[in-house]
Amino acid sequence: MIRIKVLWLFSFICTLSFSSSIAAATTNQLNAVKEAAVEEVSRTVTAPVNGKMVIRAGNVDSRVKLTNCPEPLKTQIPGRQTIKTSATVLVTCLADNWQLYVPVKIRILSPVVTAARPLDRGVALSAADLVVQMVDVGFQRGQTYTDKSSLIGSRVKRTVGIGQPIQGTDICMVCRNDEVYINAASGPINITAKGTALSDGALGDRIKVRNSKSRRIVDATITAVGEVKVSF
Repeated sequence: MIRIKVLWLFSFICTLSFSSSIAAATTNQLNAVKEAAVEEVSRTVTAPVNGKMVIRAGNVDSRVKLTNCPEPLKTQIPGRQTIKTSATVLVTCLADNWQLYVPVKIRILSPVVTAARPLDRGVALSAADLVVQMVDVGFQRGQTYTDKSSLIGSRVKRTVGIGQPIQGTDICMVCRNDEVYINAASGPINITAKGTALSDGALGDRIKVRNSKSRRIVDATITAVGEVKVSF
């Protein structure tokens, strides 16, 4: 009777130890699967200039039983996925004949000029009002800027919260009724004149400008704060 109990206890301890080793192996393999999925996406997605990527594998069901693959895992992004903020990666172990789909989240960050403090309407921007931060491109809307010096002197058209990217629609580099410098170019000839802006605009916008001397109204493109360009 005592011998039977000893054998049962030994069998129970061995079973417990074996189960623990299987669980550990499964956890290690799941981590390896996630790492392989992240590496596959990293090879596929390119970070923007001066930007960076943050790629993380999503949750995988821990109840899935995987063997420790005796060879390097195979990875691929199946189908015709549009990879922007997420992707699904198929990870396969050919030797042990198993495969697993792994969800992957992607954040692409790029440097953007943001508000260093809350900005109210009418504020003329100074260097102290602005800071360049890495911002998720998924949260960027419309025209944004990377050089804060190009925005100094612009006026705020609508309230911007602290940390929010400065967008083209938030400011006017040239505001209605502002006096502006008109640069007119035709080949090697460059002419500068003064004028009055007839509407608001940001960098690259086309606006109407009245020449102060000739009173002629021309279409001009905003090139900087208080400056526009006319091409003949």
